[in-house]
Amino acid sequence: MRTTSTPTHCPYCALQCGMALSPLPTGGVEVVERPDFPVNRGALCGKGRTAPAVLAPGVRLTSPLVRSGDALVPASWEEALDRIARELTRVRSTYGADALGVFGGGGLTNEKAYALGKFARVVLGTSQIDYNGRFCMSSAAAGGIKAFGLDRGLPFPMEDIPRTGCVILVGSNLAETMPPSLRFFHELRENGGTLIVVDPRRTRTAEQADLHLAPRPGTDLALALGLLHLVVAEGRVDEEYVAARTTGWEDARAAAMAHWPEYVERITGVSVPELREVVRLFCEPENAMVLTARGPEQQSKGTDTVGAWINLCLATGRAGRPLSGYGCLTGQGNGQGGREHGQKADQLPGYRKLDDPAARRHVAEVWGVDPDTLPGPGRSAYELLDALGTDVKSLLLMGSNPIVSAPRAAHVEERIGSLDFLAVCDVVLSETAALADVVLPVTQWAEETGTTTSLEGRVLLRRQALTPPDGVRSDLEVLHELAARLGVEKGFPTDPEEVFEELRRASAGGIADYSGITYRRLAEENGVFWPCPTPAPASASPASASPASTSAVHPGTPRLFLDRFATPDGRARFVPVSHRPAAEEPDEEYPVLLTTGRVVSQYQSGAQTRRVDELNAAAPGPFVELHPRLAARLGAAEGDPVAVVSRRGRAVAPARITTGIRPDTVFMPFHWPGEGRANTLTNPALDPTSRMPEFKVCAVRVEIATP
Repeated sequence: MRTTSTPTHCPYCALQCGMALSPLPTGGVEVVERPDFPVNRGALCGKGRTAPAVLAPGVRLTSPLVRSGDALVPASWEEALDRIARELTRVRSTYGADALGVFGGGGLTNEKAYALGKFARVVLGTSQIDYNGRFCMSSAAAGGIKAFGLDRGLPFPMEDIPRTGCVILVGSNLAETMPPSLRFFHELRENGGTLIVVDPRRTRTAEQADLHLAPRPGTDLALALGLLHLVVAEGRVDEEYVAARTTGWEDARAAAMAHWPEYVERITGVSVPELREVVRLFCEPENAMVLTARGPEQQSKGTDTVGAWINLCLATGRAGRPLSGYGCLTGQGNGQGGREHGQKADQLPGYRKLDDPAARRHVAEVWGVDPDTLPGPGRSAYELLDALGTDVKSLLLMGSNPIVSAPRAAHVEERIGSLDFLAVCDVVLSETAALADVVLPVTQWAEETGTTTSLEGRVLLRRQALTPPDGVRSDLEVLHELAARLGVEKGFPTDPEEVFEELRRASAGGIADYSGITYRRLAEENGVFWPCPTPAPASASPASASPASTSAVHPGTPRLFLDRFATPDGRARFVPVSHRPAAEEPDEEYPVLLTTGRVVSQYQSGAQTRRVDELNAAAPGPFVELHPRLAARLGAAEGDPVAVVSRRGRAVAPARITTGIRPDTVFMPFHWPGEGRANTLTNPALDPTSRMPEFKVCAVRVEIATP
């Protein structure tokens, strides 16, 4: 057993807080502080502190399970893998390659995400692969690519936040979703800066703000346009910057001028004086930032909403300058890296587009295949889930629990139940895994080595601190064994560093270029920011050049866009956008708005955190947050069971009455299955660009629950 602690990173959110794991005399590990990592300086939330509890005997899976009748029973690895390979072969021969679906997760390491995308396209030959990160920041990604030519959660490190003059934080309750980050905003205010929080609820984060705006859910786009209107009307546009570093301003300006303050007040509920105060606070300092999260992004107009906030930054000269810019607070632990390297429906490693012939040639050469054999783009996450049992007959799922986390969850559960075959790789028996035909117990976090990419774009090295229990294998071993059974003997190594070396070559020259990053550098430098290219020798093609073939060392790129944006001409693009209603607005039958989110002691679908006693004691179950006026109309008291009903289903949970929410809105956290499952209610209406479902707003009615 190791006698010294192992430096690593938390398995949960995209902060990827540094921690160390120290061995216990009785076995297992405990978390100890690691103050050398700059993002959290040793601080951890309750989820991070208790993370090893999920790996305890009796909590995690330790044997493959196969379905026998209505039950899952233990099986050998050979039996389980053989069954998966046999069923995948049967489905492909009967229905074709695109009847094979693959669904990944934003918690998978870069190595796993890379190998999973390669497995789908090279071994299975299917286009039907996507991942749950589509539900995270795909709208911000689409908006960033349109405006800047590149998507990275934050184009600057977190340490820049306390040094700016003003931050507008839109739709993020980071005091609960990533608590260690709150200190950056405390330091911002201590340094004389201003924090503005936009959220329909008065959250723990909003309580820290200098100004809290509580717009009606689904109106963030109108709010941003109203602010830009005032920037123009008050003569606050940075005309020199707009002329030198952007294109498309006139059309964006015309679109914004159609959203005058009184009109925006009627749409959003935010008063004209508040709008004017935001513009003053944002424009008067030399530097300022806008940071968005799931609130404005998880909408059927999320890409346009992000675009409107970016336009505000561009018009005021607050992008591509030190201590200024637009950024997105990524949610999942590897939500950034997870989409950069191939498990997203339309992307290849290095953030290359699957429909780009040059990208296909480059990656195919690294993989040793004919580019013409690579399938084209497939369905987005919800569309893939919606097609299960009809066009898609089998599903290989890694690191996701869509029965709890997907919109219109009862329908998704029904679709999963209609599959010919479902195989799940997970550390615990999630609600989705419980429906599988085969469940494989796989290593996670402390039991394996691998890289993740944080919300800053900082590539990090997680180190193995524990020997996995007998009967547990890594996802890389699973893909290696399945590939061999399906006729591909080479190309799927089980050593994560070997996979990363191939990932470096595949990403070389791409937008997300990792070719200059090595495990050694990650260990020595506390992470490296991408893009980090290593120049290839002039005689070598990008695909064939080894990143180690030159002594040049790129320092990484903590701050993007300071010299130019990642567009062909180096200029940022204004994108003209206009407000439009949510896909589903209240009416007589469903007169109230529902919005959803997280609580501090649970994480995502709760598959792991709901197995930790300390976290369950703090957050034991779902609830419905509603305003006293709405509660009085219903006759509901604190703790009474109330039913929230949408066009898609019904959820029941205790009432939590608070003046910290709008009277026309109710809130439910989405961590729990069963009758309190918030995603039973949510609307799968998709953003036309990002294919993000509209989790954050739908029409409901609220009533006293009856047996």
